[in-house]
Amino acid sequence: MTVLAARGLSVHAGRAVLLDEVDLAIAAGELVSIVGPNGAGKSTLLGALAGDRRPTRGAVVLHGRDLTTLSVAELARSRAVLPQRSQLALAFTAIEVVQLAGPTIDRALARRCLADVALEPFADRVYPSLSGGEQQRVQLARVLAQLAASPRAALLLDEPTSALDPRHQRIVLGLARRAAAAGHAVVVVVHDLTLAARWCDRVVLLAGGRLVADGPPGAVFTAPALAAAYETPFELLTGEAGLVVVS
Repeated sequence: MTVLAARGLSVHAGRAVLLDEVDLAIAAGELVSIVGPNGAGKSTLLGALAGDRRPTRGAVVLHGRDLTTLSVAELARSRAVLPQRSQLALAFTAIEVVQLAGPTIDRALARRCLADVALEPFADRVYPSLSGGEQQRVQLARVLAQLAASPRAALLLDEPTSALDPRHQRIVLGLARRAAAAGHAVVVVVHDLTLAARWCDRVVLLAGGRLVADGPPGAVFTAPALAAAYETPFELLTGEAGLVVVS
């Protein structure tokens, strides 16, 4: 069942075309990664899918409804979003940041979500005192709490592994995998193609604001397709751990 879809989606900024006629559908239970070079339109696409970026043309449909018809409260119940950067300078503790996900998020749920991202011992630490990677994981815990309160919500993550070491990258993508297994439609923007190959059901490859490939990692990640999109040579290696993409 399709949960989230882009139909002829275009986003312009003045004369610049950030996205050009993108068609995409994400089903319940899918973990889909968006990949592509810098400036390809990955974050723009995720923002449009979240309803945070209004399309110039086309539409985004969530649970059968155009996003532009949903109220702020309906959006909050329908999708959980982790942006690329989350600015928060106030002296909230980590657990209080998680509780910002919604009025129904109690401390017990917030603590469980912090445990999911391996941060329960940091629950009472002041958020600005945490490292960049720890702050990123607190924000992920907040999104997971929102998801727990909204069983049919789509989950949208913009570069959730960018500041993390390999262990915590695996934890984060394992949580994304778990959310998909629970029936959520999950979309994640990643730069590490090997992570996308190992964890995701499908890969959407963007270049120049256009969708140039959409399919299983083994079909999308070919040396010619990646070289054309990224304008650099690639080598693909297959081992016991799966596909490894080397540029």
